[in-house]
Amino acid sequence: MARGRFITLEGGEGAGKSTQLRFMAETLATYPMEVVRTREPGGSTGAEAIRALLVEGAEDRWDAKTEALLHAAARRDHLTRTVLPALARGAWVLSDRFADSTMAYQGHGHGLAFADLAGLHYFVCDGFQPDLTLILDLPVADGLARASSRGGGEDRYERMGVAFHDRLREGFLTIARDNPDRCVVLDARGDANAVRKRIEGVLAARFPELADLRP
Repeated sequence: MARGRFITLEGGEGAGKSTQLRFMAETLATYPMEVVRTREPGGSTGAEAIRALLVEGAEDRWDAKTEALLHAAARRDHLTRTVLPALARGAWVLSDRFADSTMAYQGHGHGLAFADLAGLHYFVCDGFQPDLTLILDLPVADGLARASSRGGGEDRYERMGVAFHDRLREGFLTIARDNPDRCVVLDARGDANAVRKRIEGVLAARFPELADLRP
């Protein structure tokens, strides 16, 4: 059985990742394949337990290194218990965030050394990378306005200030420039269905095998 594909969605707060992940899953479900939707931090029992530690509470609950280590622990559990087993059985796995978020949030956002974070990623993931990363980009003010309208208690990162989110946005754009074979930046402003069409176009271009799977 052929290995499945691993596609990640990245971007700042309020970029629309959860909505587009659902749309992408609906699109891929029209093909004869298993589709797994997941998220980070989370996506497995152990990682979900760690999630609350990271996305709830005071902004200064952790320092940057502790944050990075918590994300790494959650990612390892997510990878070994959810992502890799699904790929091995041929599923296409769609994840709301992965390791690029650690580089953007704890690296560009909080100022940890990029080399240290790259080493941590290699230790946790053994060099494993997504087949495709879609980075949803929009102005910080627009994203924070969207995020604030959602409500709920998972707003720790949203409350970290505009300067942090400016660094975060530039961080994702830098990651995309440094990894052009894997990353595609998409304008996330405006109508969600328009963004969906852009993503479907990228999928068709990046994975020509989909044409052969169409019933």
